Amino acid sequence: MLKIFVLEDEWIQQSRIEAVLQDLIRQKSLQCKAPEVFGKSSQLLDAITERGAHHLFFLDIEIKGEEKKGLEIAKEIRKKDPHATIVFVTTHSEFMPITFQYKVAALDFIDKTLGEEEFKERISSAIDYTLDQAGTTIAQDAFTFESAMARVQVPFNKILYVETSPTIHKVILHTQEERLEFYASIADIEKADPRLYRCHRSFVVNPQNITKIDKEAKKAFFENGDNCLISRTKYRGLLEALKK
Repeated sequence: MLKIFVLEDEWIQQSRIEAVLQDLIRQKSLQCKAPEVFGKSSQLLDAITERGAHHLFFLDIEIKGEEKKGLEIAKEIRKKDPHATIVFVTTHSEFMPITFQYKVAALDFIDKTLGEEEFKERISSAIDYTLDQAGTTIAQDAFTFESAMARVQVPFNKILYVETSPTIHKVILHTQEERLEFYASIADIEKADPRLYRCHRSFVVNPQNITKIDKEAKKAFFENGDNCLISRTKYRGLLEALKK
């Protein structure tokens, strides 16, 4: 499901882009929640609770009088969400040449002074691009989990393991680079991808990234030193999974 975020601190511009987005969502009959619109950069960053190519960000560059704030926020977004689509909506077109310095890989630079028809067309193109990316970007070798509460998409080969979270009804996905916490059960994760293996009631592992098995301690180890418990009934099955 497409998820759209807007960072714009001027109310008139907020209303304009939100109206265009709502109109396009209706026209395209998109399965999409209402765009999340923020006037403060901190609120936007706090709202990024998942990641994936289904995320689309429209960012103003000047926020609260800070001329390049949007560029800095784009850099933070890219750290949190490397596969998201980022579009700048701004009057500061002079900053276009320096965006490469921030390494945010922005899709487009939409000028706020454009007429309504062209403005809407550029927004529409960004939506179409994001939908296409969501279907193809890392999808060939990705782990994707989607529910009413969360959508997560990460390269499968980076997954180490998933464990139950101390927070009720949540799990923690550990990759080679980060940890993601979201609403799901271990049983849900086990069913989401047959390449994963449930080695314990509290753990699902990616056998591809296990570096060592301790038979006596019944633990699976990973390159970063983390380890997962292996139940006695799952031990033989895990050994078989490692051979695949």
